[in-house]
Amino acid sequence: MPLQPGTKVGSHEILALLGQGGMGEVYRARDVKLNRDVAIKVLPAHLANDPERLSRLRREAQILASLNHPHIAHIHGLEDANGVPALVLELVEGSTLADRLAHGALPRSDAIDVARQIADGLEAAHEKGVIHRDLKPANVKITPDGTVKLLDFGLAKAVSEDRSEPDLPTVTSANTEAGVVLGTAAYMSPEQARGRLVDKRTDVWAFGCVLFEMLSGRRPFAGDTLSDTLAGILTREPDWSRLPDDLPTNLTVLLRRCLEKDVKHRLRDIGDARIELDDAKSAPADHIARAQPAAVTRRTAIAALAGAAAGAAATGAWTFGRSTTASPRQLTRFALTMPEGEVHRSSFNSRLGISRTGRLLAFNTVTGAGPRLYVRSLGNLDARLVKEAAGGFAPFFSPDERSLGFIAAAGIRKAALSGGAPLTVCTVQPGFGGATWADDDTIYLVAETPGGLLRVPAGGGQPTELAPIDAAGGDFMFKFPHALPGGKAVLMTVVSAAIDSFDDASIVAVSVHGGKRKVLVEGGTFPRYAAGHLLYARNGAILAVRFDPERLEVTGQPTTVLEGILMSRNTGSANSPPTGS
Repeated sequence: MPLQPGTKVGSHEILALLGQGGMGEVYRARDVKLNRDVAIKVLPAHLANDPERLSRLRREAQILASLNHPHIAHIHGLEDANGVPALVLELVEGSTLADRLAHGALPRSDAIDVARQIADGLEAAHEKGVIHRDLKPANVKITPDGTVKLLDFGLAKAVSEDRSEPDLPTVTSANTEAGVVLGTAAYMSPEQARGRLVDKRTDVWAFGCVLFEMLSGRRPFAGDTLSDTLAGILTREPDWSRLPDDLPTNLTVLLRRCLEKDVKHRLRDIGDARIELDDAKSAPADHIARAQPAAVTRRTAIAALAGAAAGAAATGAWTFGRSTTASPRQLTRFALTMPEGEVHRSSFNSRLGISRTGRLLAFNTVTGAGPRLYVRSLGNLDARLVKEAAGGFAPFFSPDERSLGFIAAAGIRKAALSGGAPLTVCTVQPGFGGATWADDDTIYLVAETPGGLLRVPAGGGQPTELAPIDAAGGDFMFKFPHALPGGKAVLMTVVSAAIDSFDDASIVAVSVHGGKRKVLVEGGTFPRYAAGHLLYARNGAILAVRFDPERLEVTGQPTTVLEGILMSRNTGSANSPPTGS
């Protein structure tokens, strides 16, 4: 039963209940000795005798006592409330960040200011060896004068504590309300969601989630159920298109680095985020390619910024002619100059499309009026806008190079490059995993993730399943289908539930007659075929291995042909792996 007004807790008199949840009850109280209002935190009645929760409450008191920072609500002392420990905390007036976000995104300057103070508080905690582990908007208070205070260190953990304790998600209480459960789960790092040991980088992830929400008004990983939310954290990228178009470049890169699913590639120190926020606060608005893959290294980030400043996107392709020689030609580099006021987005749905012969190249740009698709012949200097593909993404060519497939309005569409109205082939889901156009005029696609490999006539129709997801056999998702010449099989990436990165995915060939699968490469993603070679991405590089498309066999050892490409170990996308035949 909640404490009633007038109840005495040491020298404090309870005034009113401020809030309650599965982790505790917080009251407004009056310190009668010092004549000030404070916050009193106690365990709910049903947990008052739980040894684990009592230990956690005492640990919270000890952790808060070790922290003294203007952006962390401090502790006044530890009292006894009818035999139950009660924390006497600083009473922080104002609204929570969750209350502010209930009305939508914050203005950019406000979001940067709040984020900077959050980072400052987290940095102080991390320097004391304390990990918050439950950073979310509801645990951030903003005072009337704009000062930010971090609250609720109930799940905080000192790095020096017993490392054998698993870092379980904060969704274990059956009495926790559904909204609170999802609110907490939505900010968990992938390693925390899996119940693995965590370090300060789990706070960096949560910080990225909070910053994304402040800027976009939407959680980066929201779901209707707890399972949907956790699945999004583990398998999906945020919808980067929800971010404002005028974000400073360094702020966009910062978000990518904070929300890197692979903890080894995530931003290591929240202090670095604070520095970037200081720079972003004074940076002018600029139009940038926002949706670069999450695994952006310092080198590729610098290269991307240099390209944006020059007003052109540079690309390279390992090109193979129609000769049957096994020796690839030299690396060919060329520039794609973006039309004025437009930028290229190097995201999964905006990757480059290269035709079978390598003669044609399709790419996306983003404008204030929406996305556009351009096609350029390598024999010409200028690219041509495909007006029939307005609003399209993820381009792919027909084998005869006369038509362009693309995604638009939740469907696969195709347009003749000679002109004419575009046609809808079929619908796809938000988790679209790629499409390819085969020699027999069939389009193979992964309409949603997780989902099986489907096929549909290029003339349109209802897709049918060729290769289903084998969950019992360990399949987690399929991506990036690529039809082989001759129409015998389709390459694709298969991710198992046991791996953490697309670098450890498998590349398989799927027979178009019966859907039988054959593993070709263990450890790679984004497969393409080019004149006797299977090309794929791994660890920021393009590799090539000899491949017989008739016998579906690889021979010899793979060779690295291009390093330093933009790719994501979390989505498997590589921008852009070579293609051709």
